[in-house]
This record gives sequence, structure tokens and C-alpha cells, in this order.
Amino acid sequence: MHIPPYENRNRPIVDVEDAHVPLVYFNIVRLTAGETFDYRIPGYETCVVPATGTVTVEAAGETYSGIGTRGADVWDGDPEGVYVPTDTGARITALTDTETFIAGAKFGETLKPFAVRRDEIDLVQYGSDDTKTHRKIKHILGANHHDRVGRLLVSELFTVGAGGWSGFPSHKHDTDRLPEETRHDECYNFRFKPNYGSGLQMLQRIDNEPGDAYHIVDGSTVLIDTGYHPCCVLPGYEMYYFTILGGLSQRSLKQYFQPTHAEQLHTIPGIMDMVAKFK
Repeated sequence: MHIPPYENRNRPIVDVEDAHVPLVYFNIVRLTAGETFDYRIPGYETCVVPATGTVTVEAAGETYSGIGTRGADVWDGDPEGVYVPTDTGARITALTDTETFIAGAKFGETLKPFAVRRDEIDLVQYGSDDTKTHRKIKHILGANHHDRVGRLLVSELFTVGAGGWSGFPSHKHDTDRLPEETRHDECYNFRFKPNYGSGLQMLQRIDNEPGDAYHIVDGSTVLIDTGYHPCCVLPGYEMYYFTILGGLSQRSLKQYFQPTHAEQLHTIPGIMDMVAKFK
């Protein structure tokens, strides 16, 4: 499902128990310097990630100051974030004007909050210019924090260079059937550089049968409930997407690669290193 960009007025774009992706939650909060935003989400753990600007986050008696170092856009430095446990009140205070993402996943237990600073980001780069798959992933809540989080995975994905594909070879994760696959709902929010760029999100429900395609623009949100889901950006533009994954029965993601294109796994440098980081 594609949700075109709109002014959400700090209300969830993907709310709890969403009809398509009930395992994840997504909000964009826009504040001017000095403003605050309070929230508490029963049944969902969350992560606060400034897309731009700097914030202070208070949760469970802890205060994390100076979160976020980016200025103009998401290409302007590395991300930072704060993990907020399930059913825990949090306050975001804008130290500068900010656009801040709140990513969430359904999880019944209450853990402890913590901050993720830019020097703790887990960076993976894979693919190649020759295969048109060159990209890098900045894991905010990835394998490095496996023992501190319930079901939530949060990362930022960037195409390297202008144009190209992401999420290929095509894969899915809509059914719990270990060891082949896990059920993880997924949500993307896209940005383009320059911001008048655009791309295409594919969603193929059944192998070798026609699927859906969405024209994605700067600010588009895409919900991935079932099916194989590669995406691409027009030549001459860079693409970014904020990624939220919520697991049904475990946090580690097990992707099932589309049989038709599985042989491409051997042609894309570093792809298995990429797979290993979604833990």
C-alpha cells in the first residue's frame, strides 16, 4: 500500500493495529525549537530518530540530550536514536527545528531505554555499480542491539550514486515458517535527492505473476504486508528510505528470496553480509 505524502500534524501515519501492517507503527513529528511532543504507546516499543535537527528525549526517568546531528536533510550525517520501551511515556523536546521519526513494533514486554549515538551505528555497504544494486545501510537498531530490543528493527537505506535498484534479489517475509522465513511487517518512508526525484516500488504477491507498482515521491510511505518488494530510483537521483520492521514471533529477520531470481544472489557482492545484519 502506498500513502502519498501529506501534512500529518504529528499524528501517526501508521497507527497501532493497522489493517495492513499491525506489527509496526510510524509517526513523523515536526517541531520548532523549544516545542515538545509527548507520547505513550501501549503494546508497542518505539525508537525516536531525528531525520533532521536535534532533540532531547526523556523516557522512564532517563534523559538523552543532543540526539541528532543532521541539518539540511538525511544525507547530512549519520543518524542517532533513542529506544523507548513498550507502554512507556516519552517526551521529545526540540533543541532546533526538527523532523523526527517515531518507529514502532508490537511487543508485550517493557525493557529499558537507551540511546544510540552515531558512532554506534552499524554500517553495511553492498552491491555494485555494474549490477545497479550499490547501496549502504545504516542500522540504528540492528544486530548490535539484539539483546536490548524486543521485535523492532530500524535502519536507513541509501542508494550509492544516482539511479539503481534496492531490495533485489526480490525477497519476502510474510509467513512464519522457520527456518525458511519469518513474518515481519515492514514500513518505508522515502526521500529523494534532489527532492523532486522519484522512483518505483514493486509488490509482487505471487512468484511469476503480475503484481502492483507504486510511483513513490519525496515523503511517500509504503506498507509491505505480503509479497516480494524491490524498488528503484530514476537515473540521476539518489534515494533514501527509513525502514521499520516488526517481527511476529522473533526479532531476527529471515528473508525468503524469490525463486525466479535466486541465482542473482551470487552476482551481487556483499549481499549475504547485508542479510546477516537484520538480527
